[in-house]
Amino acid sequence: MKLWAENYSTSILRLPKTGRHIIAQYDETSVVVYQAYRPAIAHFALEHSYFGGEFSLNRMSWIKPNFLWMMYRSGWGTKVGQEVILAIRIKRSAFDTLLAEAVHSSFVPEVYSSEAEWKQAVAQSSVRLQWDPDHHPSGAKLERRAIQLGLRGEMLAQYARDWIVSIEDMSPFVREQYPFVQAGNWAQLIVPSESVYPLADLETAKRLQLSTVEAIV
Repeated sequence: MKLWAENYSTSILRLPKTGRHIIAQYDETSVVVYQAYRPAIAHFALEHSYFGGEFSLNRMSWIKPNFLWMMYRSGWGTKVGQEVILAIRIKRSAFDTLLAEAVHSSFVPEVYSSEAEWKQAVAQSSVRLQWDPDHHPSGAKLERRAIQLGLRGEMLAQYARDWIVSIEDMSPFVREQYPFVQAGNWAQLIVPSESVYPLADLETAKRLQLSTVEAIV
């Protein structure tokens, strides 16, 4: 596996226990997001380094920067149609663009002056934002919230072809770690190293309702 990894018990010491945070593996130029697909779509992407073939640009596609949220959603790669776990490294500038364009999937009165304004924003945006409960490796809900972004239209097209730096098949790693999950052996579990993502644009951070910004202001 090419991603940086560490013991789960070490990783949790660096992460906040509550609040809304973007948790991801990133460097100065890129951010890792995860998706799970059936083999036909995933293998095309791995072979060509972009999404095509049976991948549809006509439906919303969700990306998740948090590895354990992806494991919860895919059942550690055991759910039908989510057997192949992909780590897609995309340009960091592109990730920031997605965050800047994101509109909440439900009306948030603290962000939008009216439900009509929110609906108009939804209609005009190609990026949907959801805050979901983050999850322990066992699947148990945590108090912390994890972000996922739904892409459609032009944003999805750019993500699928133009923004990808690399694609890695995480499935062998996931299969290696899953027995530790089944046994509840958290001391032996290895996960990708992740940290709270520092979003530079304060206005975007406020609109996304990031807890790190709330702590500052």
